[in-house]
Amino acid sequence: MVKEKKAGKDKIKNHEMTMDKIDLANSEYYYNRELSWILFDERVLEEARDKSNPLMERLKFLSITASNLDEFFMIRVASLRDMVNAGYTKADIAGMTPLKQLEKINEATHRLVDRQYTTLTRSLMPLMEQAGIHLVLQHEDLNKAQQEYVDDYFMKNVYPVLTPMAVDSSRPFPLIRNRSLNIGALVSKKKKSGGKLNNVEKEFATVQVPSGIPRIIRIPGDGDNVILLEEIIERNMGKLFLNYDVLCAHPFRIMRNADLTIEEDEAADLLKEIEKQLKKRQWGEVIRLEVSDDIDKRLMKILLKELNCREEAVYKIQGPLDLTFLMKLCSIDGYDDLRDEMFTPQPVPELSSDKDIFEAIRKKDILLHHPYETFQPIVDFIRQAARDPDVLAIKQTLYRVSGHSPIIAALAQAAENGKQVTVLVELKARFDEENNIIWARMLEKAGCHVIYGLVGLKTHSKITLVVRREEEGIRRYVHLGTGNYNDSTAKLYTDIGLLTCSEPIGEDATAVFNMLSGYSEPLNWNRLSVAPLWLKDRFLSLIRRETENALNGKNSRIIAKINSLCDKDIIIALYEASMAGVKIDLIIRGICCLKTGIPGVSDNITVRSVVGRFLEHSRIFYFENAGLPELYCGSADWMPRNLERRVEILFPIEEEDLKKRVYHILDVMLRDTLKARIMDEKGDYVRIDKRGKELLSCQAEFVKEALAKTEENIKKVKNINNKRVFTPETMTD
Repeated sequence: MVKEKKAGKDKIKNHEMTMDKIDLANSEYYYNRELSWILFDERVLEEARDKSNPLMERLKFLSITASNLDEFFMIRVASLRDMVNAGYTKADIAGMTPLKQLEKINEATHRLVDRQYTTLTRSLMPLMEQAGIHLVLQHEDLNKAQQEYVDDYFMKNVYPVLTPMAVDSSRPFPLIRNRSLNIGALVSKKKKSGGKLNNVEKEFATVQVPSGIPRIIRIPGDGDNVILLEEIIERNMGKLFLNYDVLCAHPFRIMRNADLTIEEDEAADLLKEIEKQLKKRQWGEVIRLEVSDDIDKRLMKILLKELNCREEAVYKIQGPLDLTFLMKLCSIDGYDDLRDEMFTPQPVPELSSDKDIFEAIRKKDILLHHPYETFQPIVDFIRQAARDPDVLAIKQTLYRVSGHSPIIAALAQAAENGKQVTVLVELKARFDEENNIIWARMLEKAGCHVIYGLVGLKTHSKITLVVRREEEGIRRYVHLGTGNYNDSTAKLYTDIGLLTCSEPIGEDATAVFNMLSGYSEPLNWNRLSVAPLWLKDRFLSLIRRETENALNGKNSRIIAKINSLCDKDIIIALYEASMAGVKIDLIIRGICCLKTGIPGVSDNITVRSVVGRFLEHSRIFYFENAGLPELYCGSADWMPRNLERRVEILFPIEEEDLKKRVYHILDVMLRDTLKARIMDEKGDYVRIDKRGKELLSCQAEFVKEALAKTEENIKKVKNINNKRVFTPETMTD
């Protein structure tokens, strides 16, 4: 015993001496956030290039890379450009100034775009041809019958909608809207001279490709021949400028700065201030200009000048601009054999449609794993509460909801039924601001009390509180989740939800809403940890406890499944834990600024990313706690914005059977050999060497388990594929 104590003291002393020698704030120990994000988009692109994925799924992944890149430019690149314009030169945690970051981003994104189009033209289009789908990229390639069809389609469906705009001394350069697809042209006025038409001075003209008309046009004939709307318009440009000769016509598209700047302290009405700022998105600084690679040099010069665009912001594209159209293309009828097998989220056994939800929750806490299990019980939870005469109040936070949200409809019905309904609608949810303004006004009209969030903070937490009068007195029912109250994305995003009537959690839920609706900060919390005031300290405390346990020879382990990791304090705490001998497994979908494989610093840390048919969105945290494991789920990533500038909630999973289920989720993800990629010491993400390993896709496994669980209701299951039973001990394999 004496020897063990001495060994423990020596270990602590050695750890402290090592800590004194190493500066964990050194920029060499961190990756740049933006470059790490680009690596994530490249992992999505790898799925588009992966021959084991069905063709339509590969097209979908390619479309997603384009959509991701658009948002990256409008927000992240725009923010860096603002810093440069303001003369801000402070370096990030990786030691890079905003200007240096822009230089590196420019190099990396040009490479990424080149790979996108190589993937489309060299890999996917030949496969589309084999499948009978012919994408006509140049209208000159149409045969006579096809030409007649598209010309007729243009006159009947497109021509009446278009507004051609010429630029001359009396007509200034028009506003080119953010993310709109346009066709720029050089035209010259026709003048008669001796019976002949002679071209004179060249003028610029443009026409916006209308977003209200489908961009993909199917041409009748053998197979599926499709052409893009801009090609039909370009072919018929002469009909838009009858008194002009069209000298050249080329598509172009711009990204503008879409990062809203809202002075909330000075905004008397936040809703009106956001509406005003949304309009500014249409004329923010041009951050990126996409043009066809064969664009006329004279036309290019005009665009650069009039759009006030830098040369480095120009992307010359060998193919159709804006690849997000591929999402529509891969949805065309037929070709089911070229798609992933359809999966319908399965029922939750504890919540069959004929069961009273409140009674089911009273029996035990209920865990939901989306999209493998249906989101419908959450909709039913609100609907039942809206109709139940014993329900006195419903309180909910809304960040992103679907276009025809049944949740919104149920909340409105509850208010009309006389319930006290309080809804926090986060107006600052990026790119959902306009949608959320509409919902907020509708809820107010229905009689709901609508809160627009706290000044200076986004409310990103996902929580619902139902207050019900029962025989024993008032009881509080709570739903906590890692994902939004969006019934559409719940079919695509992986998330965890918990339904409980735990009294301590109910008290905390009440405190959360009192904090959001007034100025009441609780003295302490029973079970929940809430950002921005308490959550970061809670995480640091849990990590440091594992560090101390490792130094004292006790069992220690950390597993975290998150979307992003870039908080410096958290990374330093993880490095310290690793140096103390804590085994740390991080499952991070996107950004990771932590470096693995640093000798003596991060030897005990692994980072893996899973990109599959579903978007990994759940946040799960496991702490070994000297053999008494604690498990949490929440809405926050390990990012400064989540921990310091948002309202977020971390909640514990306490019932043993539910803890085992969530352990199992982590275990399966750590055993994924097909969709997981491991970060190496250079920061690259590499496929797992499958030799001698079980071939396993975690998402496919969860699909199988969800289907088997439904059968389990009829006949109590055998182990799926003889899978091992999970216990905390197996996590150390």
